[in-house]
Amino acid sequence: MQKAVPAENKMGVMPIPKLILNMSLPMIISMLVQALYNVVDSYFVARYAQDALTAVSLAFPAQNLMIGVATGTAVGVNALLSRALGEKKPELANRIAENGIFLALVGYAIFLLFGLFGVRAFFSTQTSVPQIIEYGVDYLSVICCFSFGLFGQIMFERLMQSTGRTIYTMFTQGTGAIINIILDPIFIFVFKQGAKGAAIATVIGQIIAFTLAVVLNHIKNDDLHLNLKAFRPNPGLIGRIYAIGVPSILMVAIGSVMTFLFNIILITYTRAAELSATVFGVYFKLNSFVFMPVFGLNNGVIPIIAYNYGARNRRRMMEAVKLAVIYAAGYILLGLLAFMLIPGQLLKIFNASEEMLRVGIPALRIIGSTFLFAGVCIAMGSVFQALGYGTYSMIVSFARQLVVLLPAAYILARIGMQTGNDTLVWYAFPIAEIASLITTLILFTRLYNNVIKPIPEGAA
Repeated sequence: MQKAVPAENKMGVMPIPKLILNMSLPMIISMLVQALYNVVDSYFVARYAQDALTAVSLAFPAQNLMIGVATGTAVGVNALLSRALGEKKPELANRIAENGIFLALVGYAIFLLFGLFGVRAFFSTQTSVPQIIEYGVDYLSVICCFSFGLFGQIMFERLMQSTGRTIYTMFTQGTGAIINIILDPIFIFVFKQGAKGAAIATVIGQIIAFTLAVVLNHIKNDDLHLNLKAFRPNPGLIGRIYAIGVPSILMVAIGSVMTFLFNIILITYTRAAELSATVFGVYFKLNSFVFMPVFGLNNGVIPIIAYNYGARNRRRMMEAVKLAVIYAAGYILLGLLAFMLIPGQLLKIFNASEEMLRVGIPALRIIGSTFLFAGVCIAMGSVFQALGYGTYSMIVSFARQLVVLLPAAYILARIGMQTGNDTLVWYAFPIAEIASLITTLILFTRLYNNVIKPIPEGAA
């Protein structure tokens, strides 16, 4: 009896404009919801106490690193799994998924230890204000110790993304975000838990989203058949996952180091000190509305590029890249206009004082002017990740944040302190983004000539 030919995955046949919307739109929507609950989180914390908002801002580098480890590992799983499906190797795809789940557990164990033993030292290196330290310890300890929800949610969502079922990630992320939004004021004000209440609401939302992601994978994801009872770690597959994922993790780690050191520069070399660090933290909350949807687009495009790389179809790969850059630039233009035209209204979301407005308005306008450059770099970086060249993304991030941004910020802050101009420090961002764009274009050209161009053009 002749074997039935398996149906072609939509990533190999659906028209690219429709496919990008099909793959990315659910993630873009869910990322917008997540950005909303990030802002709501800080919105309520700001109304509880200014020091609590500062503490949450100072917690960002560690919290961001935790998310980076989870997403970086998932990026490696995503790219390898999609490629295995494109090469028609379903058993390999199953083994990749199982090892990815194991690595998510390892990541959680690392941050559990940090949450138990390292949080107080982390805050003490950034500020000497006792109340800020206490709020920070309350907040970050809960976030880290219960981060199994975050690690599990991200990994199981990526398993669905890798097989083209991105619509379900909208349900999981949206559910977690809505639960967090509802619980925030309850735990912060009704139960009088303050910053710790915001953390409790966050982890409850993550745990429920993780549970839903597991259920949806079991019911809806027919491309994967996991056998966790018989699972044994596969060093070879783990090495391949991290060959792609570690550069992504290091890229986020570089960002966390940058934020940590930038906070110290602001507190040490600007007259506004902790207030400048608070504005910097608020900026990251606001820019999540601009960049998280772009990362959602990016996450939808990565499996498309990886699948068609495995299927040896250059035409579809490049069409996906071009449209991703166009879509990202178009959306980010809206964010740029908001930061340039209404920075004061954006800051008032966080109960900004007149002094905070004085510091924050020029900061948002200067940083916002760089958004288009950053968006193009993110969209083109999807090619690096999808083809297993995550080290290129790491090079771009390292050059932007550690080689250019921090030294420029240090020099400008020192000049600003001597001249009485705290605004100068924010000009480090335009300098760094221009350097980042130039580096990205050079590396993309090299990758295109050496890897993409030799691939057969393929069908439309």
